[in-house]
Amino acid sequence: MPRLNLVAGLAALAMLGACATATPYQPALNTSTGYSEQQIESNRFLVQFAGNSLTDRKTVETYLLYRAAELTKLNGFDHFRVVHRDTDADSRLVPIGGAYTPFYNHFYLDYYYYNPRAYYRSRFYDPFYSPFGPYDPYWGGPPEYRESTRYVASAEIQMGKGPKPDDAAYFYADEVLKNLGANIVRPEAG
Repeated sequence: MPRLNLVAGLAALAMLGACATATPYQPALNTSTGYSEQQIESNRFLVQFAGNSLTDRKTVETYLLYRAAELTKLNGFDHFRVVHRDTDADSRLVPIGGAYTPFYNHFYLDYYYYNPRAYYRSRFYDPFYSPFGPYDPYWGGPPEYRESTRYVASAEIQMGKGPKPDDAAYFYADEVLKNLGANIVRPEAG
Protein backbone atom coordinates (compact mmCIF):
# COMPACT_ATOMS: atom_id res chain seq x y z
CA MET A 1 0.00 0.00 0.00
CA PRO A 2 2.80 2.55 0.73
CA ARG A 3 4.17 1.91 -2.76
CA LEU A 4 0.79 2.77 -4.30
CA ASN A 5 0.68 6.02 -2.32
CA LEU A 6 4.18 6.89 -3.54
CA VAL A 7 3.21 6.26 -7.18
CA ALA A 8 0.04 8.34 -6.81
CA GLY A 9 1.99 11.15 -5.16
CA LEU A 10 4.62 11.17 -7.91
CA ALA A 11 1.92 11.22 -10.59
CA ALA A 12 0.20 14.17 -8.91
CA LEU A 13 3.53 15.99 -8.63
CA ALA A 14 4.26 15.41 -12.31
CA MET A 15 0.85 16.79 -13.30
CA LEU A 16 1.40 19.83 -11.09
CA GLY A 17 4.82 20.40 -12.63
CA ALA A 18 3.35 20.24 -16.13
CA CYS A 19 0.88 22.98 -15.23
CA ALA A 20 3.58 25.23 -13.79
CA THR A 21 5.24 26.18 -17.06
CA ALA A 22 4.88 29.12 -19.42
CA THR A 23 2.54 28.72 -22.37
CA PRO A 24 4.37 27.08 -25.29
CA TYR A 25 3.82 28.12 -28.91
CA GLN A 26 0.70 26.14 -29.76
CA PRO A 27 -2.79 26.65 -31.16
CA ALA A 28 -5.52 27.57 -28.66
CA LEU A 29 -7.78 24.64 -29.52
CA ASN A 30 -9.05 23.31 -26.18
CA THR A 31 -7.54 25.92 -23.86
CA SER A 32 -7.65 29.65 -23.42
CA THR A 33 -3.90 29.92 -24.05
CA GLY A 34 -2.05 29.78 -27.33
CA TYR A 35 -2.48 31.40 -30.74
CA SER A 36 -5.62 31.90 -32.77
CA GLU A 37 -6.49 33.83 -35.90
CA GLN A 38 -9.51 34.99 -37.82
CA GLN A 39 -9.49 35.87 -41.50
CA ILE A 40 -11.06 39.26 -42.24
CA GLU A 41 -10.27 39.56 -45.97
CA SER A 42 -8.19 37.50 -48.39
CA ASN A 43 -5.02 39.29 -47.29
CA ARG A 44 -6.04 40.54 -43.81
CA PHE A 45 -6.12 38.58 -40.53
CA LEU A 46 -6.73 39.23 -36.86
CA VAL A 47 -4.07 37.29 -34.92
CA GLN A 48 -4.01 36.69 -31.16
CA PHE A 49 -1.72 34.97 -28.65
CA ALA A 50 -2.81 34.44 -25.04
CA GLY A 51 -0.34 33.34 -22.39
CA ASN A 52 -0.87 31.99 -18.90
CA SER A 53 0.28 33.78 -15.73
CA LEU A 54 3.82 32.38 -16.15
CA THR A 55 4.27 33.74 -19.69
CA ASP A 56 5.83 37.20 -19.75
CA ARG A 57 4.74 40.04 -22.01
CA LYS A 58 7.79 39.86 -24.28
CA THR A 59 7.19 36.17 -25.00
CA VAL A 60 3.50 36.73 -25.77
CA GLU A 61 4.33 39.53 -28.21
CA THR A 62 7.14 37.50 -29.83
CA TYR A 63 4.82 34.52 -30.38
CA LEU A 64 2.21 36.85 -31.90
CA LEU A 65 4.73 38.24 -34.40
CA TYR A 66 5.97 34.73 -35.23
CA ARG A 67 2.40 33.53 -35.88
CA ALA A 68 1.77 36.53 -38.15
CA ALA A 69 4.85 35.56 -40.19
CA GLU A 70 3.72 31.92 -40.37
CA LEU A 71 0.26 32.95 -41.61
CA THR A 72 1.83 35.19 -44.22
CA LYS A 73 3.92 32.32 -45.65
CA LEU A 74 1.00 29.82 -45.40
CA ASN A 75 -1.17 32.12 -47.52
CA GLY A 76 1.52 32.67 -50.20
CA PHE A 77 2.52 36.23 -49.30
CA ASP A 78 6.00 37.69 -48.79
CA HIS A 79 5.54 40.41 -46.18
CA PHE A 80 2.96 41.69 -43.74
CA ARG A 81 2.05 45.01 -42.18
CA VAL A 82 0.89 45.42 -38.61
CA VAL A 83 -2.17 47.65 -38.99
CA HIS A 84 -3.14 47.68 -35.32
CA ARG A 85 -1.55 45.99 -32.30
CA ASP A 86 -2.55 45.79 -28.64
CA THR A 87 -1.46 43.88 -25.54
CA ASP A 88 -3.88 43.48 -22.65
CA ALA A 89 -2.79 42.60 -19.11
CA ASP A 90 -5.22 40.84 -16.78
CA SER A 91 -3.88 41.19 -13.22
CA ARG A 92 -5.45 39.66 -10.14
CA LEU A 93 -4.48 38.72 -6.62
CA VAL A 94 -4.31 35.00 -5.92
CA PRO A 95 -3.90 33.45 -2.47
CA ILE A 96 -0.69 31.57 -1.72
CA GLY A 97 -0.12 29.07 1.04
CA GLY A 98 -2.83 28.93 3.65
CA ALA A 99 -3.49 29.39 7.30
CA TYR A 100 -3.35 26.41 9.65
CA THR A 101 -6.75 25.95 11.27
CA PRO A 102 -6.81 22.59 13.07
CA PHE A 103 -9.99 23.28 15.05
CA TYR A 104 -12.17 23.89 12.01
CA ASN A 105 -10.66 21.13 9.96
CA HIS A 106 -11.07 18.32 12.48
CA PHE A 107 -14.43 18.85 14.21
CA TYR A 108 -17.75 18.21 12.57
CA LEU A 109 -19.92 20.72 14.44
CA ASP A 110 -19.13 24.11 15.91
CA TYR A 111 -21.61 25.05 18.63
CA TYR A 112 -22.42 28.70 19.12
CA TYR A 113 -24.68 29.80 21.99
CA TYR A 114 -26.91 32.86 21.77
CA ASN A 115 -29.36 32.42 24.65
CA PRO A 116 -30.70 29.69 26.94
CA ARG A 117 -31.61 27.62 23.89
CA ALA A 118 -28.58 26.10 22.23
CA TYR A 119 -28.21 27.35 18.71
CA TYR A 120 -25.55 25.82 16.57
CA ARG A 121 -24.20 26.36 13.10
CA SER A 122 -22.22 23.71 11.33
CA ARG A 123 -19.47 24.23 8.81
CA PHE A 124 -20.82 21.18 7.05
CA TYR A 125 -24.10 22.97 6.29
CA ASP A 126 -22.79 26.55 6.17
CA PRO A 127 -19.37 26.80 4.45
CA PHE A 128 -19.14 30.56 5.03
CA TYR A 129 -19.54 30.30 8.82
CA SER A 130 -16.74 31.45 11.10
CA PRO A 131 -17.34 32.95 14.53
CA PHE A 132 -14.19 35.06 14.09
CA GLY A 133 -15.07 36.72 10.78
CA PRO A 134 -13.05 36.25 7.59
CA TYR A 135 -10.10 34.65 9.35
CA ASP A 136 -9.33 33.04 12.68
CA PRO A 137 -6.88 35.22 14.68
CA TYR A 138 -5.93 32.32 16.96
CA TRP A 139 -4.87 29.79 14.34
CA GLY A 140 -3.72 31.95 11.45
CA GLY A 141 -3.93 35.44 10.06
CA PRO A 142 -5.30 36.58 6.76
CA PRO A 143 -4.06 34.65 3.75
CA GLU A 144 -1.08 35.95 1.79
CA TYR A 145 -1.56 37.02 -1.81
CA ARG A 146 0.60 37.47 -4.89
CA GLU A 147 -0.19 39.31 -8.07
CA SER A 148 -0.78 37.14 -11.11
CA THR A 149 -0.75 38.77 -14.56
CA ARG A 150 -1.84 37.15 -17.79
CA TYR A 151 -1.03 38.83 -21.13
CA VAL A 152 -3.02 38.64 -24.36
CA ALA A 153 -1.52 40.21 -27.49
CA SER A 154 -3.56 40.83 -30.63
CA ALA A 155 -2.81 42.40 -33.99
CA GLU A 156 -4.52 43.07 -37.26
CA ILE A 157 -2.16 42.28 -40.12
CA GLN A 158 -2.32 42.98 -43.85
CA MET A 159 -0.27 40.74 -46.14
CA GLY A 160 1.41 41.65 -49.42
CA LYS A 161 3.62 40.26 -52.20
CA GLY A 162 6.87 41.54 -53.63
CA PRO A 163 9.29 43.96 -51.97
CA LYS A 164 8.05 45.49 -48.73
CA PRO A 165 7.68 49.26 -48.43
CA ASP A 166 10.32 51.11 -46.45
CA ASP A 167 8.23 51.46 -43.28
CA ALA A 168 8.75 50.07 -39.75
CA ALA A 169 5.23 48.62 -39.72
CA TYR A 170 6.15 46.13 -42.52
CA PHE A 171 7.98 42.84 -41.92
CA TYR A 172 9.44 40.23 -44.27
CA ALA A 173 7.91 36.94 -43.17
CA ASP A 174 11.03 34.88 -43.96
CA GLU A 175 13.25 37.14 -41.87
CA VAL A 176 10.87 37.10 -38.91
CA LEU A 177 10.68 33.29 -39.00
CA LYS A 178 14.48 33.01 -39.22
CA ASN A 179 15.27 35.56 -36.52
CA LEU A 180 12.60 34.60 -33.98
CA GLY A 181 12.66 30.83 -34.57
CA ALA A 182 15.28 30.21 -31.87
CA ASN A 183 13.05 31.91 -29.25
CA ILE A 184 9.99 29.74 -29.93
CA VAL A 185 9.29 27.04 -27.33
CA ARG A 186 7.01 24.34 -28.69
CA PRO A 187 5.01 21.91 -26.51
CA GLU A 188 6.75 18.73 -25.48
CA ALA A 189 5.57 15.60 -27.26
CA GLY A 190 3.91 13.50 -24.69
